[in-house]
Amino acid sequence: MSKARTMAAQALALRADQGQPLALWWRDDDAVQPSEPLDRLLQMTAEAGADLTLAVIPAPWDGPRTGRALAARLDDQPHVRVAVHGWSHQNHAAPGAKSQELAAHRPLPQMRDQLRDGLALLQDLHGPRALPLLVPPWNRIAPDLLPHLARDGFAALSTFGPETPVPGLAIVNTQLDVIDWHGGRSLRDPDALWRDLAQLAGSGRAHVGLLTHHLVHDAAIWDFLQDVIALAAQNGGQWRSVADLMEKP
Repeated sequence: MSKARTMAAQALALRADQGQPLALWWRDDDAVQPSEPLDRLLQMTAEAGADLTLAVIPAPWDGPRTGRALAARLDDQPHVRVAVHGWSHQNHAAPGAKSQELAAHRPLPQMRDQLRDGLALLQDLHGPRALPLLVPPWNRIAPDLLPHLARDGFAALSTFGPETPVPGLAIVNTQLDVIDWHGGRSLRDPDALWRDLAQLAGSGRAHVGLLTHHLVHDAAIWDFLQDVIALAAQNGGQWRSVADLMEKP
């Protein structure tokens, strides 16, 4: 066992011993249709007793809308909830800027209409499994859009990194992204991930969000996720539903 993994285990165990176990929640992005990787993720999380939040793209710019096939696949998965992952996951960023669908230069009424449509579509398909939770593609959102989310039916927002309060919304961010997006799109350095988890557990924060993307996982990522599950089980980490965390911003 690496020193960094030992540090993470000790940090979780200390929280548990102090009666303040770290709450862990799991968000997986870019779901649209059933797939073999999704099946693997569903089985992994179900066996671990880990609630899963799938960020679903309502109307992908490069393919058909999400539909009944995904809803039917999730009908026997009571540990899964779905969130609105933008509208089309199409990049509207200005040239040279970081990828962003909900970009500041886009017409505000258009973005609001699309997000309302996305929420309505997922609620129609998934019923109570669909949460009024917005997950902006690429974890970026125009600041001018934020004040309108609550009146457009959203109760919570999830991006990546430190939480910035937004009136009327619960903020439930992720902090632990397992993918090295700029270095081959495989697993980030495992020791760096364990150090991050140790730091987050030791920070006193109530919960930590794990971020995955099932469609691009390789063997190293799947293996690491099994290791995270094992470490949490052995050291007092508690998997929580994002629905519960939304009620306690």
